[in-house]
Amino acid sequence: MKKLRGLLGTGALLTACAAGAQVKDMPGGPRVNQLNLHEGVTQIAQEIMWIHWMMLIICAVIFVGVFGVMFYSIFMHRKSRGAVPAKFHEHVGIEVAWTVIPFIIVIAMALPATRTVVAMKDTSSSDLTIKVTGYQWKWGYEYIDGPAQGVKFLSNLATPRDQIEGRAPRTDLYLMEVDNHVVVPVDKKVRIVLTANDVIHSWMIPDFGVKQDAMPGFLRDTWFRAEKIGTYRGQCAELCGKDHAFMPIVVDVVSQADYEAWAAEQKKAMASAADDPNKEWTKEELVARGEQVYTANCVACHQATGKGLPGTFPALDGSQQVLGPMKDQILTVLNGHPGTAMAAFRDQLNDVEIAAVISYSRNSWGNAGKGQDPVVQPANVKALR
Repeated sequence: MKKLRGLLGTGALLTACAAGAQVKDMPGGPRVNQLNLHEGVTQIAQEIMWIHWMMLIICAVIFVGVFGVMFYSIFMHRKSRGAVPAKFHEHVGIEVAWTVIPFIIVIAMALPATRTVVAMKDTSSSDLTIKVTGYQWKWGYEYIDGPAQGVKFLSNLATPRDQIEGRAPRTDLYLMEVDNHVVVPVDKKVRIVLTANDVIHSWMIPDFGVKQDAMPGFLRDTWFRAEKIGTYRGQCAELCGKDHAFMPIVVDVVSQADYEAWAAEQKKAMASAADDPNKEWTKEELVARGEQVYTANCVACHQATGKGLPGTFPALDGSQQVLGPMKDQILTVLNGHPGTAMAAFRDQLNDVEIAAVISYSRNSWGNAGKGQDPVVQPANVKALR
């Protein structure tokens, strides 16, 4: 029932726009002035909608019936009309009625709800399995089987910082677009295996009728079978920290042929982009690559200026760790920093990306030319893994 209740709050409109601009329905997301649940594109989502209306109608009928009888009795049998109260201590018929009737109502409501909840948990006989890992604050995806087996990527918020900080007009996809979409075939049972790297997250897409917590150290699973081609959006539904609002989910449902073409394209791109940790990179190459890695993974906490957030996230500009020997900074990025919000990136970034982002931090802002080891090579990271 927690999953059913969690989907009820998704009717609120999450889009935003610049002053004076008209807000439009979000493709694959909430609509303007939406008050009801999403109609859904899976059988589970449609059953959730049906159960919602069934229970609402039953509760409304009970409300009208109970309060109608009560107000009628108060009005028609008041003392000023000469009503004389009956004097009895018990009535077997009434006692049986107010026990049996509520029991029947509860059973009538529980049976379809239980059937739907049991169906939500049945992840057997899936056509495709995707492992999903929640991070602060992004999602990691890995295709376990099927044509895209081995494909893995991180999915980060794609809304520009200028929009978030109010320096640019906001689009209809504000806070609900990512750089890498999940792609699945239509009419196939997709099993989602969830875990988390740091704190509890929750993977939710209302149009699929899916909401499942991702917990560190545990594997939880759920599933969906999308019946309509399109793009569908959701969010992390568990309060997970400072940038909880910046963890959208976007799934593209495509034809089987398009899915296979996408899988082949992704495998080809992964092969061509494979980083060689034994290659000797130039300083310019590392700094350029590091800026991209920093923007995707670090800027939310340490800021584009490297000044951090005083009292919460330390500044990198002038940091003694950044200006000191490379070993300490490499170990911090690899393993995180216990007791702080600094996460471990050994499973999120490869050796080249870690070397690049460290080199970028050592050659940016006011750090350039001041510290030790201004260039960190991937081999240095590989040696400390």
